[in-house]
Amino acid sequence: MADASYPEDLLYHPEHDWARIDGEIATLGITWYAQDALGEVVFFDPPQMGAKVVKDESYAEVESVKAVSDVIAPLSGEIVEVNTALSDHPETINEDAYGEGWLIKVRMSDPSEGDGLMSQKDYVATLS
Repeated sequence: MADASYPEDLLYHPEHDWARIDGEIATLGITWYAQDALGEVVFFDPPQMGAKVVKDESYAEVESVKAVSDVIAPLSGEIVEVNTALSDHPETINEDAYGEGWLIKVRMSDPSEGDGLMSQKDYVATLS
């Protein structure tokens, strides 16, 4: 499992999800804090390509040895890519939450939603 980290180039949602925005596409995943709280991730139930995700609503489930948890969307949009490698290797979420452990990519329907997310500094402040 990776050491605690919260990259400065990401935006954060209070439900421990992150977004990396590149133009109209946002890559989404769960934070180090979320994967640490879950423990060893054993299953990721991805949404379907083309499905819509809505900010602040569940779009997938992550199952660990401890619990099944909903993954909350930090932004709204249409799913344009799913990290299918996680089907065979869900532990990648624990090992590299911000890299190879990303969950989905969405074409944002309202890019201004990003303005309501937290900076790394503000997110880390909520953890203490």
